[in-house]
Amino acid sequence: MPNIIPRIAVDAMGGDYGLTVIVPAAVNCAKKGLPITLVGDEYMIRSELEKLDTGSCAIDIVHASQVVTMEDKPADAMRKKKDSSIQVACRLVKEGHADGIVSAGNSGATVACGMFTIGRIKGVLRPGMAGILPTEKNPMVLLDVGANVDCKPEHLFQFGLMADVLARDVLGYKSPRIGLLTIGEEEGKGNTLVKTTYAMLKNSSLNFVGNIEGRDIFTGDVDIAVCDGFVGNVALKLSEGLAKSLGNLLKGELKRDIVSKLGAMLAMKAFKRFGRLVDKSEYGGAPVLGLNGIVLVCHGKADTLAVERAIEMAARFVKNDAVAHLKEGLAAHSEIIDRKI
Repeated sequence: MPNIIPRIAVDAMGGDYGLTVIVPAAVNCAKKGLPITLVGDEYMIRSELEKLDTGSCAIDIVHASQVVTMEDKPADAMRKKKDSSIQVACRLVKEGHADGIVSAGNSGATVACGMFTIGRIKGVLRPGMAGILPTEKNPMVLLDVGANVDCKPEHLFQFGLMADVLARDVLGYKSPRIGLLTIGEEEGKGNTLVKTTYAMLKNSSLNFVGNIEGRDIFTGDVDIAVCDGFVGNVALKLSEGLAKSLGNLLKGELKRDIVSKLGAMLAMKAFKRFGRLVDKSEYGGAPVLGLNGIVLVCHGKADTLAVERAIEMAARFVKNDAVAHLKEGLAAHSEIIDRKI
């Protein structure tokens, strides 16, 4: 599928800022040659498009009469809002009218719609949501970051397989190093879940480097950190909060006196480069891995740049035939999973 020009369906109604952020992001991607289908209230989408220079962009609109809110439970969103922008976008992928979906809306509802509308890859026990984080060296993948809070060893093993494909197809790593996130580096550290998963990863053909601790996530010594969604979400939110607090502390110190202000001015370029490295907008959305199509979930507070990056990431997934690679990886390691089950 390397020559395909992917069409990405974008949920125009999702996120805290909605159309004002998502439509400009879609237009920016369309200007780069990506065909886009905006899904949502057609009148509102057209009104937003009229404010922008769209030129001859390849943008289609598919009307959806309902919107899933952040307060909606996934089951209710599936049952009561069948014409929501999220469900309509997923159906476009299912029916072959789009190659991937990006949504900044309700993440639980997006994952649920992806599972029940697009469907899981055969053999996938549970789809996982991946986070891409900055490190001292190169970006790394954290999986799972919240889709599955209660896991079995075979789930974590599959997360490792799927993260391996993500690291290869999106980040371009040839042999991603996989670490198992736990409370100690030594083999045997952790609970029963971690110990059993360790054995499964060790006996696979994956580039498993052993256990890692929370402090190792950002050193760049691993390309993938595998964990359940409870641990992953805590780690993700902790890193976001820490980065924000450190930034605020630094700003306060740099404004403390004239010497600090002068130093800040001289180091402004370095601060801007650092800001780009730790800005989550640079990494777009969180891919939902294990589905029969490409689904990316953006942060609810995603800005235009973050949504734009997510659309571009979805397109890379399609171009690199990531779903086929996931199927190949699962098939190659099916014996290990079957033996555990």
